[in-house]
Amino acid sequence: MTTVIVGLLAACGGQPARQPAPPKTPQRIVSLVPAVTEMLYAIGAGPRMVGASSFDTYPPEVRALPKVGGLIDPDLERIISLRPDLVVISATHAELGVQLRSAGLATFPYALGDLANVTHTIRILGTVTGLDREAASVIAGLESRFEAVRDRVKGRPKVRTLLVFSRQPGSLRGVYVSGGTGFLHDLLELAGGENVFAGVRREAVQATTEAIISAAPDAIVELRTGPAPASGEIERERRSWDALPAVPAVRTGRIFVLVGDELVVPGVRVADTAERIAGVLHPDGFVR
Repeated sequence: MTTVIVGLLAACGGQPARQPAPPKTPQRIVSLVPAVTEMLYAIGAGPRMVGASSFDTYPPEVRALPKVGGLIDPDLERIISLRPDLVVISATHAELGVQLRSAGLATFPYALGDLANVTHTIRILGTVTGLDREAASVIAGLESRFEAVRDRVKGRPKVRTLLVFSRQPGSLRGVYVSGGTGFLHDLLELAGGENVFAGVRREAVQATTEAIISAAPDAIVELRTGPAPASGEIERERRSWDALPAVPAVRTGRIFVLVGDELVVPGVRVADTAERIAGVLHPDGFVR
């Protein structure tokens, strides 16, 4: 079993040669990755959580857990003090991983990937925690919802879409959009969109106004995170795009702003994101 677990951890970006093996069913888990935290709660491992990142907000129960920093400021001493038998880290946490393993702690290195990586990670977590059946149930639920979205947009023309996940408020500076890889790209395609930056094989692309005009999207979907917007703020942000009247989406008013932190987290709420994107791109297929 130890060999299996170490191999599974390696599949998520770990370095098994120096990886202490966790017990068959870890009972004290710390997570620095919000997406994985969601997955752990979804499969029933929430009661085993003893610490979470400073950015974990879902499910609500996680807010009561001790905080251990985030991607750029993990608190090693705080993590060790919680006596975890498994620590979920980002695959980019190379130094932290070495430090934790040197302290005799097992790690689960998570690497951001495509939409298939979401269910793949849930499956691995099920094996590591001994909750295979629960993980399979979560996966089945997600796949069923994905298939339902595919069915509802099937046969409808793909909408050439610019998927924006970050920009400076009130302007078109610092615009970051989905490129042709990653879970956001996959969600857009699943929802009946055609990513106008699909040819750029990166998860994130900083798009200039010239590139956006050249891409000529028929729809713009913005994913907004952070505090709930004040009254009228969304409409003001939509009007920022008026600076590009040559873009078809601007001329026709097909600019959609979706709000919610979950929209950019590749956790168990990705099906919600797919449904919301499909709902604005193909509203006639999602009339309630």
